[in-house]
Order: sequence, then C-alpha cells, then structure tokens
Amino acid sequence: MIDDISMKIQAEKLIRMALAEDVTGEDVSTASVLPAYVRGTADLIAKQAGVVAGLPVFARTFAILDEQIEIKFFAADGDRVEAGQLLASVTGDMRAILTAERTALNFLQRMSGIATETARMCALLQGSGLRLVDTRKTTPNMRLGEKYAVRVGGGGNHRYNLSDAVLLKDNHIGAAGGVRKAVEAAKRHAPFTMKVEVETETLAQVQEALEAGADIIMLDNMSDAEMKEAVRRIGGRALVEISGNVTEENLARLCGIGADIVSSGALTHSAGILDLSLKHLHPVAEHKG
Repeated sequence: MIDDISMKIQAEKLIRMALAEDVTGEDVSTASVLPAYVRGTADLIAKQAGVVAGLPVFARTFAILDEQIEIKFFAADGDRVEAGQLLASVTGDMRAILTAERTALNFLQRMSGIATETARMCALLQGSGLRLVDTRKTTPNMRLGEKYAVRVGGGGNHRYNLSDAVLLKDNHIGAAGGVRKAVEAAKRHAPFTMKVEVETETLAQVQEALEAGADIIMLDNMSDAEMKEAVRRIGGRALVEISGNVTEENLARLCGIGADIVSSGALTHSAGILDLSLKHLHPVAEHKG
C-alpha cells in the first residue's frame, strides 16, 4: 500500500501506463515458457549500497497483474541498504512476476537512485541550517515518484507544478518589464494565500525584489561574495534560496552563505539508478487450505 496520499491517488495510473508501454499484445517470452498458471517466488536483492525508495510502487506493479501476489518486505522506504542485502520476496503467479519485473524495477531503481543522491547531498549540509530541495527538472510523467524519492532521501520539495506557486524567472521578468512590475503583477493576480518568489541575478535585482515585497528571493548563479551581500541586504525580510548548477561537488561551500534554501536540479536530472535485481525465480508449492 502506498503510504503517501498523493502517491496513493496518482501512482496507479502511472504504473498502468508503464505496464501498457511494455506489453502491447502479449508477453511473448513468458507465454512461451509458461502457458498456464504456476505459483513461484523470487528475491529482490540490492546490488549496490544506497537508500531504497519506491517499494510500495514496486509491490503495486505486481499486484495489478496478480491480485493474489504476496510480497514480504525486509526493508522499508528510507532504509540504507547494503550490496547483497535481501529486500523482499515476491510470491505468486510466475507469469505476472516475469511480466511486471522490469517495470517494477525501473520504478524502484530510479526512485532509489534519487533517494541515495539526495541523502548524500543532505549529509553535506548537516548542521548548516540550509535546506535542500528539488526542482521541476524531472523525467516526464515521473515527477510524482521522483519528488517522493527526494523526500525519502531527506530533502524537500520545491513547487510540484506551475499551479502551486508563483516563481518569476528571467523570462517572466523580461515579459513584465522588470522585477518590480513582475512582482506587483503577481501579487495582484495570484491568490493571497500564495507566496511570490522571484529569481535574481544581480544585487540590483535583489534590492528591487525586496522593495517590491517578494516573499522568496532566489539568488541564481551569483558569486559567493554577491550571495553573502544579498543575504545581508535582505536581512530576514524574505526567504533566501540559492540556485544554479548546485551539485554534490560544490554544495558544501554554500553552507556559510546564510541562505535558507538551496535547490538542485541535479537531484532528479542527474542521479543514477540504484542497482537492484529480482533473482532466483522458481516454482513453489501451492498453499493448502
């Protein structure tokens, strides 16, 4: 069962879409060797150390094809796992196990890779007071799972989509005719419950955003000296976000800037997978009632 409510509501259609992508007629390989039901079991094994995320999605992928599937977990989302560790056993119709295997692993490996990368980056910020969040630089149709994985890894989420919050970037500012005009227009149009964030690239823009009443000021691709001066000028009157080419390699240097939030697209667009495998599939005896 998917614990996170948004995952529970939205993941089902995404899983079904992924299964439909993999099977447009029949699973020819499986149908060739298993023309009828045979009960079997397989083991989910970690081939790398990391943080696991997406086990409920992994389980639901099999359950869509076999409502009687039995999955016993030996780890939970957010757990650090080691290479060779047994994470789960999957028992049921071997045809369903074979057909759903790659789709289930694709979800789990991708999400676990993001959780692992997020955990590594969060560790670099420990004790700094700087909060790591993701961006909208996600794989199409995988944003739900990828942002969930960031949270599992210890990070936070920026806005989920364009309807969540106002974020005025350089092209919005250009279209509006300047920072002040863009912020004022957003405050007139957006619901009063919605915060207004503005992206700034210079100290002059920071000052303009502050005077216009922006709730969050993003410092985009500024030098360390410029960011420190921007934080001094803002003086707690707005939240400060650092953004722009933030990676594991350069994250630690941002701890002393004095900002509140650091956003990194690399959490989702550059994280690798965590290598996991479903192995040792073999027939087992039926339950006796």
